[in-house]
Amino acid sequence: MTSYPSPQPEFAGAPISFRDKYKSSPQFLALFNEGMALVEQTANYLDGPGRIDGKRLKAPLTIAYATESMRLTTRLMQLASWLLVRRAVNRGEISEDQAATEKHRVVLVPIGRSTRTAGYEELPEALKDLVEASMRLHDRIMRLDRMMVTAPHLDEAPPRVHNVGAQFDKLKIAFTA
Repeated sequence: MTSYPSPQPEFAGAPISFRDKYKSSPQFLALFNEGMALVEQTANYLDGPGRIDGKRLKAPLTIAYATESMRLTTRLMQLASWLLVRRAVNRGEISEDQAATEKHRVVLVPIGRSTRTAGYEELPEALKDLVEASMRLHDRIMRLDRMMVTAPHLDEAPPRVHNVGAQFDKLKIAFTA
């Protein structure tokens, strides 16, 4: 029979802070670099080849181009702000409490997801590639932000909502009335 050593006393029962562990990880640095590279790549495109691509479009598509490029830059500014705040926390420039204040907290919201711009498929491929890359990065950072806010410790799972119970309560009310 194999016996396993008992946990070290200093670790027994101590939660692991996901937020603290992640902020000093190579994964955060890679995410930060990816986000900043996408910001730079987008700026280079919109200030260079994107201007030429935009001028080549016919009148109805120029509105689609302007709409998507504004959504793209807004989305990237939101992501860059989040990454910069997280990096400031990681470096000890601001505390977690300060990062959570209204002054520093970056609330991530979906930008341009509910509807696609008419003519989107006819826009330059380079712009569409940047839009799609920004959306994928936005999704990843939103999930990460939720994890850091709702479950900073791995042993603190977000509360589960059981909709079945609520449905039974509604049925009881309906049949007793």
